[in-house]
Amino acid sequence: MDEKVVKLFQDKNLVFIATIMKDGSPQLSPVWANYEDGYILINTAEGRIKHKNILSDPRVAVSVVSNDNPLDMTTIRGKVIEVIPDYDYKHADKLTWKYLARSHYPFKRENEKRIILKIKPSHVFVLPEMKMDD
Repeated sequence: MDEKVVKLFQDKNLVFIATIMKDGSPQLSPVWANYEDGYILINTAEGRIKHKNILSDPRVAVSVVSNDNPLDMTTIRGKVIEVIPDYDYKHADKLTWKYLARSHYPFKRENEKRIILKIKPSHVFVLPEMKMDD
C-alpha cells in the first residue's frame, strides 16, 4: 500500500465506509479504523446496518481524509473478506487509544458485541501530493 495511504490510517483521521443496502442504494458510516498487514480493519457492533449490508454484499468503499489537509486523501474499493469477533474489546480499545487517548472503549452498551470488518483493498486512489496553498 502507498506510504501516504498507510499514514492516513495511522493518524487520527476519521474513516468513512460505504456499504450497499439490499435495495442497491448506498449507505455511508463514519467509523474508526486502522490498517494492518495489507488489510483495513473497521470496528463496529454486530447487527449494525453496515454489518447487515456486508453479509449480503461484501463490496465496500472506504475514504480517509487528513484532518490537517483535506487534499490529502484516499478512496479505496474492496471486499470484506472476514468478520472477526472482538468480544473482548481489544481492537476497540486499541482504536480508542488512537482516537481518544483513552485506555478503554467508553461507549459500551449492554449486550453489545463488537466485531472487526477485515477489508481486502482491490483498488486504491490517491491524489498526488498537494497542499492547500498550491
